[in-house]
Amino acid sequence: MDFLPTFPTLLAFSAASLLLAATPGPDMTLSISRALSQGRGAALFVVLGTGLGICVHTLLVAFGIAALITASPTAFMILKTGGAAYLLWLAVQAIRYGSNFTVKASTGPRGSALANISTGFWVNLLNPKVIIFFMTFLPQFVSASDPHVTGKLIFFGIFFILIGMPVNAIVVLAADKLAAWLQQNPKVLRGIDYTFAGVFSVFAMKIFLTQAR
Repeated sequence: MDFLPTFPTLLAFSAASLLLAATPGPDMTLSISRALSQGRGAALFVVLGTGLGICVHTLLVAFGIAALITASPTAFMILKTGGAAYLLWLAVQAIRYGSNFTVKASTGPRGSALANISTGFWVNLLNPKVIIFFMTFLPQFVSASDPHVTGKLIFFGIFFILIGMPVNAIVVLAADKLAAWLQQNPKVLRGIDYTFAGVFSVFAMKIFLTQAR
């Protein structure tokens, strides 16, 4: 079980992942929209598709980072520092612009289970923000000197899915009430934005201070 992270690292990752899952974004907007237009079952298949997309991102990041460490540990540290800068930029953007949450329940033919899974998968897989985020977020929880970095990155990716999918499922099951409530309570969204900014600012500064030692 050498791929398992330490408990403090797992706790920090869990907190960040839970916050991310609860922050309105493209995946949540898509699943709520699908729940309102085609029903909860269709939306749950979309959630499954987004989880499969995250699996692909995880594998690409895990093996890509492992290869980068083998080629140049210095390049990995540069990526990690750049990732911390990106997380800090996301925190600033969250404060400046806030969450953009608008749902329109469009009418149309009911898609099959496979079609909904495919929609969730491709929307997640081809979202450049998700690609960049995973490439910069996951490496913050591993070290270049860790011989089990590939296994740990894969573990983190799977653990991220295990945390996020139940949250997304709850969102789908309460889609009609949640969508109306969020749009009527912008202060809640701002609270999420400030929490997001605070947590990721702490992560970013921790990395910057570690690199400066």
